[in-house]
Amino acid sequence: MEEDIASFVSITDCDPQKAAQYLRLTDNNLEQAIQLFFDSPNLDFGDAAPSQPPAAVRPSNTAADPINLDSDEDMSDFDAAVNPRSHAAGAGVEDDEAMARRLQEEMYGGAGPEGDVRAPMARTTETLVGPGSYLPRDEDDLDALVQEQIAARQQRQRGRPGIFNQQSGHASVWDNERGDTSARRRELATATGGASESSSKSNMLAEMYRPPFEIMFQQSWDKARDEGKDREKWILVNIQDPTVFDCQLLNRDIWKNADIKETVRENFIFMQYSKNDPRGEQYINYYFHARDSPDAYPHIAIVDPRTGEQVKVWSGPPIPPALEFHAQLHEFLDRYSLNPTAKNPVANRKPEKKKLDVNRMTEEEMLEMALQNSLDNNKGPRDDDPDALTKNTESGDKGKEKAEEAEEVTNGSADTPFAHISSTNPHAEPAQGPTVTRIQFRFPDGKREVRRFSVADPVRRIYEWLKASPPAGRESADFELRVLQSDLIDKLDQTIEEAGLKMAQVMVEYVE
Repeated sequence: MEEDIASFVSITDCDPQKAAQYLRLTDNNLEQAIQLFFDSPNLDFGDAAPSQPPAAVRPSNTAADPINLDSDEDMSDFDAAVNPRSHAAGAGVEDDEAMARRLQEEMYGGAGPEGDVRAPMARTTETLVGPGSYLPRDEDDLDALVQEQIAARQQRQRGRPGIFNQQSGHASVWDNERGDTSARRRELATATGGASESSSKSNMLAEMYRPPFEIMFQQSWDKARDEGKDREKWILVNIQDPTVFDCQLLNRDIWKNADIKETVRENFIFMQYSKNDPRGEQYINYYFHARDSPDAYPHIAIVDPRTGEQVKVWSGPPIPPALEFHAQLHEFLDRYSLNPTAKNPVANRKPEKKKLDVNRMTEEEMLEMALQNSLDNNKGPRDDDPDALTKNTESGDKGKEKAEEAEEVTNGSADTPFAHISSTNPHAEPAQGPTVTRIQFRFPDGKREVRRFSVADPVRRIYEWLKASPPAGRESADFELRVLQSDLIDKLDQTIEEAGLKMAQVMVEYVE
């Protein structure tokens, strides 16, 4: 123990008493203790008397130190984070979030304009090896040596790992949430550089704000595009700034949502990088134009793997709720397709801003404009969403198509499969069970409704339910049901399971 204290003091230049306390926190693991010291040099150890000697150098006849356990208050916070329903709404989560914000500010020196100062670069020491000291036996050894040096340099550029800068390359450990808990804990300690092992609270926060390693694609940008082309999957990219707490909330609320993870796994190649990560440099330089603006984070985008075109962007706070983000992903998948025969929406040119005649504005309009300009001046630039430019023209085209369809019906061509579906057969929801699934319906006004169906029910039952129980004002109105650009009218006689509608989101579109 005394040797470890001496080594700790020689490396960190701190006093022996603090060295003994850090070693005691890490069960005398010298490497973890040094890592914890550099991550949290001002860790609060309580009000121990400064004259009290460290445990390692006390005489052998003194009483043994008592074992310090986490207080009931800490454990109640942990239970609140794991089982929020068993606590008062918001009580434990708010405390944990406040603590997380404080730790993040301590780690990065504040995220605001005045505190956004990068910490000084750590001193590094490298050894120059003379000619002939090492000769690779073959090209594979030389390539491995080069790759090792590149990985070491990238590691230094990515910064020191911690609770809010976790780094891991073993996605398989996180695939099963009920897997080997000891392996998950070891991997979490590695990802945080040992910071998660300092206390149960730190371990809980590290797990809460852990990046979604289980769904992340860990290879290069070019390989991601190749993978997307081969498997017909979009590329979903998330660029994070560790100093912006909304980025941490993405890891806590969005990427850990079970429905979102399932949607991402099935339809996207997901990549997440910190803005300082060299692996994301190719994407950031080419696509992320507002990368220097704190108001542009979090940054989420969808890229076409075939053309490299950025087709949708979420830029800046606030982040949408998990349910809303999940609906937006499905809305995108419903409108866009990687099928070579599909026709995707086309972006229109940005509308020109109309010049305002100040002389004709009322006093209230001028005050509102001044207030808006004041708010805008306090915000940094954000990246525009190219998908937003497609919706005005698309809605106009759809309106023409619906009008043509309605004209065909009035001209006598009403002998369609939809016309033969019964409107007097209401639906009774079955009891929950292994053969029952939930389907979410999204209506044009944004409202959503979830209904239960048996997986053996034909798709026709969904149409019969909507015909028999239409929303107010939609009585006897024709409608279409679509899932990922597929019209369900062609699958009337298939079962819900055969049509792939288990836990699906169905878009309801009315023919005006």
